[in-house]
Amino acid sequence: MLHNFLTNNRSELIARCRDKVARREHSATPQQLLHGIPLFLDQLIVALRREAAASGDPVGTPGTTTTDVSAQAAIGASATLHGKDMLDLGFNVDEVVHNYGDLCQAISDLAVERDAPFTVDEFRTLNHCLDVAIAHAVTAFSQQHEVQAADRHDAEENQRMGFFVHELRNHLGTAQLALAACKTGNLPLDGATGSILARSCNGMGIMIDGAIELVRDAHQREAQSRFALADFIAEAEATTSLAASAKECRLQVPTVDRRLAVQGNRPMLLAALVNLLQNAFKYTHSNTVVTLTCHAVGDSILIEVADHCGGIGAGLAQRMFQPFEQGAGDRTGLGLGLTIARQFVEDNGGRLSVRDVPEVGCVFTITLPYCTMPE
Repeated sequence: MLHNFLTNNRSELIARCRDKVARREHSATPQQLLHGIPLFLDQLIVALRREAAASGDPVGTPGTTTTDVSAQAAIGASATLHGKDMLDLGFNVDEVVHNYGDLCQAISDLAVERDAPFTVDEFRTLNHCLDVAIAHAVTAFSQQHEVQAADRHDAEENQRMGFFVHELRNHLGTAQLALAACKTGNLPLDGATGSILARSCNGMGIMIDGAIELVRDAHQREAQSRFALADFIAEAEATTSLAASAKECRLQVPTVDRRLAVQGNRPMLLAALVNLLQNAFKYTHSNTVVTLTCHAVGDSILIEVADHCGGIGAGLAQRMFQPFEQGAGDRTGLGLGLTIARQFVEDNGGRLSVRDVPEVGCVFTITLPYCTMPE
């Protein structure tokens, strides 16, 4: 019987199929070679046994290439599982079909070599089983792939919305602080505090315009430019000075070398730095100093934000860049600031890291490619 032949020669058939897979241009990984083919062969053997039990005849009706309904259902069920398993193992849909062809060829070759007593009808039955299996496996693979693609799309949309809301909230919070300061101190709108208010309102307008462009499917990321690091740091200091005062801490910014420059998307990098500063204000102890320093090291420019939060520990340092992760103490906000900062820095060819200073605080470092302003 065919399923007995497959069972008795399982190891040899697996070895031959693995060899065929490994020789193809897009070869499988060791994990795929270990699990994919044996899983399918075992499922095929089970399906053929069920077919034999359902029909009472391992070869079906002589001269035909059909199997009964129950046998087809068993083959389809096994193939459906196989298609999903192949997707989980990282194969593409072409490889799903190739798997069935490899096994059919290996069975035929081995049967000839060992002069196995199979009839034409038995091989017709095998081919029909493979046809049914391929149809179900490819369908299951495609459906599962679409589900996973939809899930990824939903996750990306949720992250994008979270980023948008978080940044909009930052701008709104700064604008509210500036407005309150203007009212309390009867300050003119054309002064420094009024400039912060105007800058925040302008930032919200830019974000909303960008969101509209995305809806219209015509959004284009702002072109990168080279800008003076000193001016960039001065803008970050002005934007966050009120937030520092509101959190009862002081922002200290040493003089920045005016020869240094940054190449990138300025609004994105500014948003990243502002998020780092606001995170520092949030967790640093009252009446302490948050320091923003910049310097060149080799072929890199380092922008560092140091606080006095008391230290973070290795465990939190590994998790803090994950979405919605928040430290102990103040848990206001969405927990997206550091996630956004890292994403924006990496989008501009940089790197964001954190260093714990036990019992003192932590230092966040933005590393960007070194460049200077043209003379």
